[in-house]
Amino acid sequence: MSLLELEDVKVHFPVKKGVLFDRTVGHVYAVDGVSLKVEAGQTYGLVGESGCGKTTLGRGVLRLVDITDGEVVFDGTDLAKLPAEEMRRFRRRLQMVFQDPLGSLNPRQNIESILSEGMAAHGIGANQEERREKIKEVLAKVGLPVNALSRYPHEFSGGQRQRIGIARALVLEPDVIICDEPVSALDVSVQAQVINLLEELQKSLGLTYLVIAHDLAVVRHISDVIGVMYLGSLVEEASSDALYADPKHPYTKALMSAVPLPDPEAEDRRERILLQGDLPSPANPPTGCRFHTRCPWAQPKCGIERPALVDAGDGHKVACHYAAEIASGALQQTRPTDIGAVTETEEAVTEQPASTAETSVTLLPADSTTKPDPETVKEKVPSATEAPSAPTADAVVKDADTVQPGASGTSSDKTD
Repeated sequence: MSLLELEDVKVHFPVKKGVLFDRTVGHVYAVDGVSLKVEAGQTYGLVGESGCGKTTLGRGVLRLVDITDGEVVFDGTDLAKLPAEEMRRFRRRLQMVFQDPLGSLNPRQNIESILSEGMAAHGIGANQEERREKIKEVLAKVGLPVNALSRYPHEFSGGQRQRIGIARALVLEPDVIICDEPVSALDVSVQAQVINLLEELQKSLGLTYLVIAHDLAVVRHISDVIGVMYLGSLVEEASSDALYADPKHPYTKALMSAVPLPDPEAEDRRERILLQGDLPSPANPPTGCRFHTRCPWAQPKCGIERPALVDAGDGHKVACHYAAEIASGALQQTRPTDIGAVTETEEAVTEQPASTAETSVTLLPADSTTKPDPETVKEKVPSATEAPSAPTADAVVKDADTVQPGASGTSSDKTD
């Protein structure tokens, strides 16, 4: 049995509406039927564009958000069905490194207080002195000096704060660490340091990682198995080398074609797949295959029947009705993917025709509190060609000459 198994996990957030009484009018299908397995000592990479449900899935494993349906089996125990107190004890073995290193650390606590808080909650260490010695050992492993104990989060750089986040997870001696975008907020040089640190800790402590990211280069470097998510569903899963060498799902093909190559000649020769449109709303996902609204090889069946994640050979799983036909070239594209055709299509969709029609505006009387009949009170707004021009200087002088004496109401009409 795998150390961590997810079976048809769903996380749906209700959409409520009402003033006095809330009523559910729909759901946001953030995660909609994800199944995967993570072996002990393995690194599982989860990739996909923003909004596909990666982070929500990671939080669902830790029960930081409620699981609507499905099973999260950790070491033989279904976490989805555990009471709150038992789940709290299990969290010592399941820890998370959050995306924002500064936002995940309490600015009012020093580093010793932050790291010892979890240890005290789980009964690690007989006293504060024993916990302090444990914290010093962990800080040495993540490359931080001992004098960091008395400092506060704002006194560290971004890379150092992320190391503190890793240390906070390590002091509880977990079996699995969920890394949510662990290096996305860091510089490239610092990213390499943090990734190498995670690999060293995995080798020395036997850790298991679930790495959530959208940087395909980072995921390839650190992961043994990679799963690709799209709109709350897993569309492809394979070993790192197999997925990059032969992506089978159309969405994965588009992702891989976006990764730049260091060889300029190879970059110019390869085919670039550009997708039309944006990611659909998870509150109203498409029927059938979630990707069929943007897929270059979409067929009528794709909009009706949702494909299951099946093994296409050698453990390479893909959720596509026509993966074999696309790989062999037997299925022709139904949507253009070159940059010229995609740009023309988007311009045609966004282009708005100019309106030359006359506009009618309903006028409300100043002393009226009721809405008049729109058919009885209207003012015709002239178009740009019919708009009256500004009066000339001669016209202004002529109008001034026609003013009758005494009409202006000046002081000459008044008596003393």
